[in-house]
Amino acid sequence: MPSSIVPEKRTAAASDARAAGLDDTHAVELQSWVASARDHAEFPIQNLPFGVFSPADGSPRGGVAIGDEILDLSALAQSALAGPEFAEVLDAASKSSLNHLLALGAVPRRRLRARLSALLRDGSPHRDALASMLHRASDCRMSLPAQIGGYTDFYAGIQHAINIGSLLRPDNPLLPNYKYVPIGYHGRASSVLPSGAPVTRPNGQRKRPEEEAPSFGPCRNLDYELEIGAWIGPGNALGTPIAIDNAEDHVAGLCLLNDWSARDIQAWEYQPLGPFLSKDFATTISPWIVTAEALAPFRRTQMARPEGDPAPLSYLQPRTTGRQDAFDITIEVSLQSEAMRRQGIAPHRVSSGSTRDLYWTVAQLVTHHSSNGCNLQPGDLLGSGTISGRDPGSFGSLMEISRGGRQPFDLPGGETRTYLVDGDDIVMRARASREGYATIGFGECRGRVLPARA
Repeated sequence: MPSSIVPEKRTAAASDARAAGLDDTHAVELQSWVASARDHAEFPIQNLPFGVFSPADGSPRGGVAIGDEILDLSALAQSALAGPEFAEVLDAASKSSLNHLLALGAVPRRRLRARLSALLRDGSPHRDALASMLHRASDCRMSLPAQIGGYTDFYAGIQHAINIGSLLRPDNPLLPNYKYVPIGYHGRASSVLPSGAPVTRPNGQRKRPEEEAPSFGPCRNLDYELEIGAWIGPGNALGTPIAIDNAEDHVAGLCLLNDWSARDIQAWEYQPLGPFLSKDFATTISPWIVTAEALAPFRRTQMARPEGDPAPLSYLQPRTTGRQDAFDITIEVSLQSEAMRRQGIAPHRVSSGSTRDLYWTVAQLVTHHSSNGCNLQPGDLLGSGTISGRDPGSFGSLMEISRGGRQPFDLPGGETRTYLVDGDDIVMRARASREGYATIGFGECRGRVLPARA
């Protein structure tokens, strides 16, 4: 199929998506000469996410996931295959940190993605030369894709807020500001971890209701939180807010995010100033930046607010109505205990949710974050907040599933859980799918709980 031709056989939904940046790189018929990429569940040629990897015998460098392989962008940059017009953006994409690539913005990134698609698709005359630049992903180690200057975690999952609020404040589960302001707090960028890095159970002050005074020791109620993360591309100058109509220009792509939570430590410390040591000990992310361009077919109009809810304040309302500001991504979390691994039992899916349940869009989070003049920078990371639906099968945290630890649930092999125990693996995955388009994924967001240190 010629690279300049977009197949005309499209559904009505696909026609709507074309206006959101669709081009021939999204064609469902497109296939790669990389055998493992053909109909790959997560990394077909329609995805091409950016990340930082280390080959078994090499140092960190930029790469692109294609099937079960990683294309070495450092090697590509040293060749003449991409062409001189891609020198700057390819150099930025090949570094051990992708901050400069993120800073360049959407136009160079989109052009590079299109060039990579042309190089990797069936019929490419450069197949043999590129084959030597591929590394088996299973032989490589993934790093964080960028140096994270700032990490902010929001609370944009309204059903999660209601579920948690009903446990803590049964008569008033949702505080009155929630439907007006995107709630968030500043997390700890230095403790953001790539998928696969272990998570040490935190120590802290904790106090049960029946205890007269707090004690210091290992977290008793360790939890996960199922979220998506948004990578900031170009930033804004200090004192210059980002308008809602321009917010998406500042989002380079998405990842999966697990904002581990020490619930008992949090319960004792969060009043009056909010989360601190209960949240800053670890945040795990999937290692690939799934670009805004790859996600173009999976945009949706934000779900209508329930009748009676206030409209967003004017600075959070785009000037044009019906914009496809939301994403349609299915996310799930699985748990595998140490005993399950010994018995060869696969990770057990605990829940599955959808980004359609977010009350605020990523664009609204970006705009609100900068509305006071706060300067976002390339490589900053925004967490969506826990994504939950309305039934236990779609809850995004164990605190919701176990009703605050009061209702254990079963695991294969006879174990039960309310919160996490040492040795547990938490595995998050996500996929974006739509009729008429290839399904794309995000890769694993995995972490294993290690015992607290004395």
